[in-house]
Amino acid sequence: MEKHGMHPDDHDQPPPYADDASSQTQHSSSSVDMTFLEHADPENPFAFTAEQLVALMERRDVDFLKQTGGLHGLTRGLHSHPQHGLNTAHEAQTLPRVTLYDLADGRSQDKHLDEDEDEDDIVMDTPTPTTSTFSQRQAVFGSNVLPKVKVQSVLQLMWQALQDRTLILLTVAAIISLAVGIYEDLTTVEYDVNGNRIPGVKWVEGTAIILAVLIVVVVGSVNDYQKEQQFRKLNVKKEDRHVSAIRSGKNTAISVHDIQVGDLLRLEPGDIVPADGVFVHGQSLKCDESAATGESNAVSKATLDDCVALRWFGDQANSSAETLVCMSSNGTSKDYQLIESALNQRKTDAAIDPFLISGSRVLQGTCVYIVTAVGVRSMHGKTLMALRTQEQSTPLQEKLDVLAGNIAKCGVSAAGLLLVILLIRCVINYTTPSATSSVVFPLTPADVISQITRILITAVTVVVVAVPEGLPLAVTLALAYATQRMLKDNNLVRVLSACETMGNATTVCSDKTGTLTQNKMAVVAGTLGSSFRFSKDTSQPDLIDLHHLARKLPTPVLHLLQQAIAVNTTAFESIAANGEPALLGSKTETALIQFSQQWLHAETFESLRTRYPAERVYPFTSATKAMATIVRLEVGGRTVYRMHVKGASEMLVCRATALVSMHAPQYNEKASDVETRAMTEKNRMRMRKIIQSYATRCLRTLALAYKDFDELPDSHDLEPLLLQGGLTLVGIMGIEDPLRPNARKAVQACQRAGVCVRMVTGDNMLTAKSIARQCGMYTTGDHALDGPSYRRLTTAERHALLPSLKILARSTPDDKRLLVEDLRQCGEIVAVTGDGTNDGPALTAADVGFAMGIAGTEVAKEASHIILMDDNFGSIVKAISWGRCVNDSVKKFLQFQLTVNITAVVLTLVSAMVSDDQTSVLTAVQLLWVNLIMDTFGALALATDPPSPDMLDRRPEPRTAPLISSRMWKMIIGQAVYQILVILALLYTNVLGMPDTTLQTMVFTTFVFCQIFNEINCRRIDANYNVFAGLMRNGFFVAIFVVSVLGQVLIVQYGGAAFQTNPLDATHWAVSLFIGVLSIPIGALIRMIPDDLFSPSGLALQQRPWLTADTKSFV
Repeated sequence: MEKHGMHPDDHDQPPPYADDASSQTQHSSSSVDMTFLEHADPENPFAFTAEQLVALMERRDVDFLKQTGGLHGLTRGLHSHPQHGLNTAHEAQTLPRVTLYDLADGRSQDKHLDEDEDEDDIVMDTPTPTTSTFSQRQAVFGSNVLPKVKVQSVLQLMWQALQDRTLILLTVAAIISLAVGIYEDLTTVEYDVNGNRIPGVKWVEGTAIILAVLIVVVVGSVNDYQKEQQFRKLNVKKEDRHVSAIRSGKNTAISVHDIQVGDLLRLEPGDIVPADGVFVHGQSLKCDESAATGESNAVSKATLDDCVALRWFGDQANSSAETLVCMSSNGTSKDYQLIESALNQRKTDAAIDPFLISGSRVLQGTCVYIVTAVGVRSMHGKTLMALRTQEQSTPLQEKLDVLAGNIAKCGVSAAGLLLVILLIRCVINYTTPSATSSVVFPLTPADVISQITRILITAVTVVVVAVPEGLPLAVTLALAYATQRMLKDNNLVRVLSACETMGNATTVCSDKTGTLTQNKMAVVAGTLGSSFRFSKDTSQPDLIDLHHLARKLPTPVLHLLQQAIAVNTTAFESIAANGEPALLGSKTETALIQFSQQWLHAETFESLRTRYPAERVYPFTSATKAMATIVRLEVGGRTVYRMHVKGASEMLVCRATALVSMHAPQYNEKASDVETRAMTEKNRMRMRKIIQSYATRCLRTLALAYKDFDELPDSHDLEPLLLQGGLTLVGIMGIEDPLRPNARKAVQACQRAGVCVRMVTGDNMLTAKSIARQCGMYTTGDHALDGPSYRRLTTAERHALLPSLKILARSTPDDKRLLVEDLRQCGEIVAVTGDGTNDGPALTAADVGFAMGIAGTEVAKEASHIILMDDNFGSIVKAISWGRCVNDSVKKFLQFQLTVNITAVVLTLVSAMVSDDQTSVLTAVQLLWVNLIMDTFGALALATDPPSPDMLDRRPEPRTAPLISSRMWKMIIGQAVYQILVILALLYTNVLGMPDTTLQTMVFTTFVFCQIFNEINCRRIDANYNVFAGLMRNGFFVAIFVVSVLGQVLIVQYGGAAFQTNPLDATHWAVSLFIGVLSIPIGALIRMIPDDLFSPSGLALQQRPWLTADTKSFV
């Protein structure tokens, strides 16, 4: 050992200081100084700063931990004890200062740390002191509590909703209209042609608009509030739980919120690690860090001594092949066979380390560890805090804001033009009176003011008509309706706007573990004997499907497999959080048990264990790469001790001298035990090829074997028994984390919809590629990259790579967030799916974040916009359909609304300019019916169309795409021109020879019928001619259509003075109805016109040509 110049216990020697160049350069990329520089904080009595301990966990920096004196240095520096934990009496006093130099020199100013107490003195269940006892500790390291999230009230949500630009525009228009209406009603008395006084109802328009704004604000805010409350109910759980701690040498239960840095905590299988820390002592500890890091493998934890020794011998393995023997710190000899262990460990995906990450789960073993970070400084806490970001505006919101600004400009411009024209006309009439002029001379100032007031009122009317009052309501109704229906499709929408955003998502960045896969290992293939091969869902004639496996197996072999799997395992049954029984243990072992119960029809493994009690158990070690259990059996009238072994396939195949015979004739004679045959070299080569074939499919392989003894072996170590050989090989099992049942179909559906699916995972590259190929998202010409390589690229290089990048493996949470930000910078609308804590930052950074409702962690749900209640990736396809349905609903209504508004504005402008008294052909009350009642009904009718299957047969719209497409402009302009021409012809030619009052009613009715039937025409915004498709599936639309027609009949026939209408006869109704129905064939003719003729000038069809190429292959 000494010839190599290092000893595994060298961490007890004085460490290098700040002038050690290698120590300084190793972590030069970090902003936290991990060298031996004493901090200058007089209020910090500890050897470490909080930032140093955070960096220690982030880097998993074994070197720094070793230099500070190892575990003893860490506990001294934190005024703790490796056996007795925090001394509560000592904490009540002023803590003496400890420095890194004290730790390096082995000095301790802390007397209580040197007291030699017996661990047997520990007393259970003693009261714990309050957190105020640890005020000095909390002042430096903080407490294990996150800052409270400020919950918004309904009033605050309403105030936020009022910040919408469209609602601001409506509110301003409503206030002006209300003020002018009240003034006019108070100062003007009007009479109809029959001499009846017209009621003063001009204030109604402004009041109705205000009412519409209030409805939008209240509905949207209450909906948001209810969704958040529903989300809170979904995640109802007791945040405060108790953990087992050691304080003052006594075991005690403390609240998770009372955990302090320096505390010693006990962990058992099934526990969630409550705070970051360092392993002190324990046995066979393995943690599942998949929720925190995305790593699907169980990560082994060990003491710092073992980790340093393992790494040191691993380094020596490059130049030495001999087995080395080292001395542990307590002087006992251990034959670690460390070279072989280190090499084997390097082949695994996760290295052994002494660091425990908060949020991970203990799979097996027990331990005591010392806490190094709590609250916002722990891994779990930092992830939670990263989720607290401000919501960003969605693509539809951005486009509606632009539209609202443009409409305001157009409305004000039209009103200004009308105001100028009418004022000029008024001046001309006053200066050059004529016989046809309505001006009465001599003029009084009151006459002039009255005339100017009428002109201003007409101009304001134009602005009010131009504003789409129903648009915000249409958006709110579409979103509210979609969220309720999406809940039935297992999509819980937390953020309403996420619905419409998802419809135009161009990229889905999906986590692998738990999202595309089931996050649980399963046996999917295997070989028993040398040629009995089985696989899941296979159609190959030489393979047995898993569904038929139990029936095809010889009975003795079936019983042997059931017995071997049940007795030779460390897994056990526990009760899950939902109250259901669940298997707890490593994923590999639970996979074997589930395989036995599901496909071999075995009874419960607990009953098999009871029937075959273990005589001796040999736990798994990295040296043997196997575990074994010996049971006592009666075979052929004699007692045998059968040792069931499972472990590394290559090793057990080498140790086997026989293998199970699967086709022995004795099985037909109802043999009681399995038949075997000799393991030939040919058979051995065949088994090695089978193992290699499984490896190419990224399957983990595990061999099952057994050996019979006449007497219970004396050896308590498995290795000598394995070295003896003589094993009988039962078979090789191929295990993987399987795809979710509908994952491949869901990915294909996304690709058909023009949505690029990318995998972003913390798992290794080979596994990621295998799963991606199975899903169909990784094909020839695509690229895969790991997180560190992606980080090293420049921004320009990353953006250039994005079109073909389909896999980002070995990625950290920051890598995932960086990818999302890069995609958004390129104009993509990004959706991210995930279930783990590590997915939180990316879920927050994305336009839409999906979390799994069953397997998802609290962090993932908190960060998400939509929760998949059934954990099914396929539900994303439904979310895309509903999102596109929401977008289509808004566009349908927008097409309908703008047609109404353009026609009404033009009619108001023309009739006001032509009229002698500068008034519009449509009165204020009639415009109220058209602009509010019709729009509100129209919003409800067009916002409740369910999604159709063909919505997934088109590409998503990019973020830069205009809200109103050229096809929509074509229909808006075409229908508006038709309506304007027809109504002006009726108004100024009077071809039917009607009185003026009847003519105005006829114009009003024709105008309304044109809108009612154009509403049917607006059900399709594509080039499809069948506007009646699916009409009867939407009961709202049919009911609203009927109500609108009946309402118009009642207004005309019985509205009288209130609506300034005269009853129409049957001929007039027929003509109005005919003109209205004609809107539908006119719409079909308009659809025949090329869209390019109406394409807005200066708009590029695609600002990202590479996106077109990227998504075109999926359409």
